[in-house]
Amino acid sequence: MKKRYIIQYAFISLSLIYLNGCTMLGVQPWERDLISKESMSLSVDDLDASLDDHIYFSKEGTSGGRGFSAGGCGCN
Repeated sequence: MKKRYIIQYAFISLSLIYLNGCTMLGVQPWERDLISKESMSLSVDDLDASLDDHIYFSKEGTSGGRGFSAGGCGCN
């Protein structure tokens, strides 16, 4: 009986430790200045981004999304 309680206590303790590890995910307020720099953006040039959007719209029949593709024929 005592061994079972020890195992349960260890499991609960480890679960709480693992859940606590996820609290540090995300961007801290003092790190936002680094992420907001122009060199960190996915597309630095606005002209390239607008041309890419036009190509995606023309070929795929969709607009926006940039990472998702879908057929313009409506077969999905």
